[in-house]
This record gives sequence, C-alpha cells and structure tokens, in this order.
Amino acid sequence: MNRVFQPYLDRFVVVFIDDILVYSETEEKHDEHLRVVLQVLREKQLYAKFSKCEFWLKEVTFLGHVVSAEGIKVDPRKIEAILEWKPPKSVTEIQSFLGLAGYYRRFVEGFSVMAAPLTKLIRKGAPFVWTDKQQEAFEKLKKVLTEAPVLIQPESGKDFTVYSDASHVGLGCVLMQEGKVVAYASRQLKPH
Repeated sequence: MNRVFQPYLDRFVVVFIDDILVYSETEEKHDEHLRVVLQVLREKQLYAKFSKCEFWLKEVTFLGHVVSAEGIKVDPRKIEAILEWKPPKSVTEIQSFLGLAGYYRRFVEGFSVMAAPLTKLIRKGAPFVWTDKQQEAFEKLKKVLTEAPVLIQPESGKDFTVYSDASHVGLGCVLMQEGKVVAYASRQLKPH
C-alpha cells in the first residue's frame, strides 16, 4: 500500500497496513483526492469493501487518535482504558502501561519526567518496589493523559517556535505554530 500510494503519502494520503485515510483542506480538493485514490486502487486491481468505507467525514478516529479540522486529540476510548488501568503489580504490567501512555507522549508536557518513577522500576536488576512515589506518578500520568490537549496539524510555509528546557534529569521541548501546540517532546537523561 505504501508503494502504491507513494506519490501521495503525506500530501493527502496516510496508509496503515490496509487502512487508507484521505484528507484535504477543502471539499473541492477532497473530491479530487478521493478520485485519485479510487483510480489508483482501480489501476492496481485493489478493492475496497464498500461497507467498510466512510466518506466525507469531518472527524475520523485513526490509530488511537481523533483527527479533525481542529487538530489531533487522544481517542476518548483510549482515555477510558487509561482511567480503568489498575496499579501495576509487575514489571510487565508497568511496561504495558508505559507502552500505551508513551504512545501519547507528544500530548503531554514533561512526559518523561512524570514517568521517571515508573521507568526506574523497569531497569535491569532494579527491585520491584511500588511506593507512594510510583503511585503518584501513575495517577498523575493517567490524569494528564485524560486532559490531553488538541494538537494542531503543522502548516508548511508558516513559522515554528520551539521552546526547550534542560536539567540534570531530562530534556523537554514544545513545538508551536502561531501560539498553538504541535507536539511536546521530552527525554530522561542517564546518570552519566
């Protein structure tokens, strides 16, 4: 699918395995883009099951995100799963939680610093001791993920602003355009 749609990827098409997302700024462009995608499918003798297709949506859920003209936000069903998550009882359970939470890290300012008490428990040779510090980090991550902001889609040709910060513990930054958040990024530092 990526090879078939290569000329159109990140212009107006996103492909994930067998899912095709077509996006456009105007209805006229969308009509044109849909025709191109359907023509490519026809030429390559690929078929879309009509009952699984949805057209002309103003908002779409895709790969755990809700995408609309306003921007991108966390899928509310994933937020529900995060809220219902019970405190981990093992390293594997922490890894599972951090896997889901980490998928949405770009929505959370200072994610890696918040997650630090949990990530310390998954280091090789670290004893599994769940204290108030880990419980607090777990609850805080759940809370901030459920309050995650809507991120805007960046527009080419417009200026970006990057705010960054560093400490002995980690690095953090936010990418913005016209005063609105495009993404957050953060990273813990190793002791050395």
